[in-house]
This record gives sequence, structure tokens and C-alpha cells, in this order.
Amino acid sequence: MAVRPLVQANDPVLRRRAQRVTSFGPALQSLITDMVDTMWAQKGVGLAAPQIGVPQQVLVIQLPENEEGPESGKLYVLCNPKIVRRQREEPGVEGCLSLPGLAGEVSRATVVTVKGQDAEGKPVRMKVQGLLARIFQHEIDHLYGNLYIDRVESPEKIWTVQTADEDEPS
Repeated sequence: MAVRPLVQANDPVLRRRAQRVTSFGPALQSLITDMVDTMWAQKGVGLAAPQIGVPQQVLVIQLPENEEGPESGKLYVLCNPKIVRRQREEPGVEGCLSLPGLAGEVSRATVVTVKGQDAEGKPVRMKVQGLLARIFQHEIDHLYGNLYIDRVESPEKIWTVQTADEDEPS
């Protein structure tokens, strides 16, 4: 439907806890469609509603088709998500559409069990691992007002990266 502008790190909506979704009607469906369109346009693998200025507990995730495993290319939509179990932890590099030009090393669980509701409000529970587990944790953090840079152990573990826009000639 529409690609929405991304909210940048200094916007207060990214630091507030998002509201639970209570209505699963057409407005939510439109929001989800816009979120997916925005994620694709930005070449992201996940997006939380606060990143487009909407303080609701909604996230969308999609691993690229070229990723290995059964999750490759599958679109995940989750409302009111909550991590109910974490297993093992390892460091990994993360970036964020709301913090362009930065990357950082963050320790996250390698396996998580997540529960929430689908786009129609039906209960969902899933166990995910690897990159998908990292993405779920990153996006759920957004719903609670946390950014990945809050989880970086020290300033030396944050660095600047070239963004896609910088790759293109002006």
C-alpha cells in the first residue's frame, strides 16, 4: 500500500513502550501492509511499528530468499510478542534501519521461544534460532523502547558502516 518514512534514533517514539494491539481490523491490516512495503523498500529483514512512528506492538520479519533453512523467505507478522524462553547466547553484529550508518556487536540468545498473536488475533507460539532468533529479539526490543546500541557492551563495539545510499554515485 505505502512505504512510510522511517523514524530515526532521536525520535522519542523509539524510546517508549509500545501499546498492545487490541483491535485486529482493517486499520491493523493496513499498518502491516505498509510495514512490509517499508521493510522491503529499505532492504531490511525486520521492522517494528515504532520505527514508522506507530507506537503499537506489531513487528514484521522476513529473511532473504537466499538464507539457508526453512525460514528463508517466510514472512512473520506478530502482534503483542513476548519472549518466553531464551537459550544459549553469542555475540553477533547488528544494524538498524533507524540508526543508519552504524553497526555494533550485541550478545543475544541463539534460540528463543516467542509467543504473541497473528494478524487476525489468533495465539501464536514459535521457537526460532540463529539469525531469525536475533532478529526477533531486536524487533521486540523496539516495542519496549530499547535499541540494539543499548545492549552493546562498550563504545569500541560500535562502528560506522557505509550505507546503500553512499554506494550510489550522486
